[in-house]
Amino acid sequence: MAENVIYKLSKRFALRIIKLYTFLCDEKKEFVISKQLYRSATSIGANIAESTCAQSDADFVHKLKLSL
Repeated sequence: MAENVIYKLSKRFALRIIKLYTFLCDEKKEFVISKQLYRSATSIGANIAESTCAQSDADFVHKLKLSL
């Protein structure tokens, strides 16, 4: 299987956002916006991972559009 660059980059992005989320909660005591940022950033990788098991080309494109 070929290396999935988009998946790898989205994972790195999600890990950086998790660190930012931790900082915002621990240091700045900010919970509402940081939680939404956390959910939004981590869902990108989940949608990309899901696209690899798409049932059709149209489904694949749809799942990647969700990531975008």
